[in-house]
Amino acid sequence: MSETTASQPFPTSIRRNNPVLRLAIIAALIFAAFSLILRDQFFSVRNMQSMAVQFPEFGILAIAIALTMISGGIDLSVVGIANLSGILAALTMTHFAPDGSSPLWLMLAAIAVALVVGSLCGLFNGFLVARIGIPPILATLGSGSLYTGFGYVITGGYAVRTAQMAAIGNGSLLGIPYPVMIFALAAAVFALLLNRTAWGFNVYMLGTNTTAARFSGVRSILVLFRTYWLAGLLGAVAGIVFLARANSAKPDYGESFVLLSVLISILGGVSYIGGFGTISGLVLAVLSLQFLSTGLNMLMLQLSGSSAAIFFKQFAWGALLL
Repeated sequence: MSETTASQPFPTSIRRNNPVLRLAIIAALIFAAFSLILRDQFFSVRNMQSMAVQFPEFGILAIAIALTMISGGIDLSVVGIANLSGILAALTMTHFAPDGSSPLWLMLAAIAVALVVGSLCGLFNGFLVARIGIPPILATLGSGSLYTGFGYVITGGYAVRTAQMAAIGNGSLLGIPYPVMIFALAAAVFALLLNRTAWGFNVYMLGTNTTAARFSGVRSILVLFRTYWLAGLLGAVAGIVFLARANSAKPDYGESFVLLSVLISILGGVSYIGGFGTISGLVLAVLSLQFLSTGLNMLMLQLSGSSAAIFFKQFAWGALLL
């Protein structure tokens, strides 16, 4: 892979990258089709806002997994990291404000706790992969179970309920929900990091050819540590969104999000063997799946009065991926 490919600016990648262009067309067609079929129901401010608070949960996790996939690995522990971070953030809130109040300093402290936990989990993953040499799929599968187990030990298997971060999960600015703003910020930041920094170029190099990257002077251990640390950090951000949206934190929340995030990454053009992928493609994949899921749910409710689309959408996701 050439340096030009790895460092394409965000808008240029849409024009030159055929998979991204193809995804943009697919997303537009899905949106247009459901807008015509469902008319005012799908293409409405209320439905747009509803969708906007749903996809950031798994969209942020998909960015985390995409980073590790581009480097030639994978991180299957991100949901475990998200839940553990959310649990400790919730416990921080309930311990210092058992009356349910949410002063700004306490919210910032809880967010800081979540980010520290996510960072430590990510660094541990990096240690297992880069230093110990365990294959990423095995290392993160094991560590993900470890983080989930910690969550069960801390909570006893029960949800930690608190609405002290509900303002983040349900609030909005100029009609734009905070969760989608968090996702957009994460996508923009990591698009810049991948396309405009030495770390990003090294991640692409490492995923393309590990041996060649090492002989080229790429410090692979440091690059992997940073990659898995950032993935853990994103997992913590997702955990904060989980807590803010659901008003509770529990060890088994969003168990299906791992496979969904991997699906999004591959659908977005991230190579499963590493070395290629764009954040723009991932964003379009997230939107495509969200449009498809919401449209099918609304269509089935309209036609049969039931939510049977939950069984059909798995088939539709597979068809979209193909």
